[in-house]
Amino acid sequence: MAQPLPADGSFDKPVATLDTSIAPRLPDVCQTLFAAKKSKKITFEQIAKALGREEVACAAIFYGQAKASQSDAEKLAELLGLEVEQLKTDLYAWPDRGRATEMPPREPLIYRLYEIVQNYGAPMKAVLNEKFGDGIMSAISFSMNIKKETDDKGDWAVITLRGKWLPYTRF
Repeated sequence: MAQPLPADGSFDKPVATLDTSIAPRLPDVCQTLFAAKKSKKITFEQIAKALGREEVACAAIFYGQAKASQSDAEKLAELLGLEVEQLKTDLYAWPDRGRATEMPPREPLIYRLYEIVQNYGAPMKAVLNEKFGDGIMSAISFSMNIKKETDDKGDWAVITLRGKWLPYTRF
């Protein structure tokens, strides 16, 4: 039976959970983190505020794609009600990046991001080369921010990628 909406028309936002189809490709700790996140009904925005990091960086920890600091593990343990020493051990390990998503991706939103790079990757490279010269944008000295904008035409996703420019060197 559907829950009635509150009188003010608002409702709780659902929290992101772990897609069971990718769980086998991720470290075991990912399932523990997501289960606790779901149980506590905590968003990545709330986790980011508690850790003093960006939302995507926190989500990357949950997917085993980023290394957490000892401080991150301590704050996550407190926030999620998990055992701190085990989290320190599990989250301070070297990440095995790139395992979370198959290529090409089948999940529609991830595929759409992949498609953006397929369609606009060469044009983006051309513009970047014109502005910066021959080189690459770092995904190590890197940050990302996701925001929501709303106007009379609807909701818009704003994704900002910020990477240090690394010029190729002559050798």
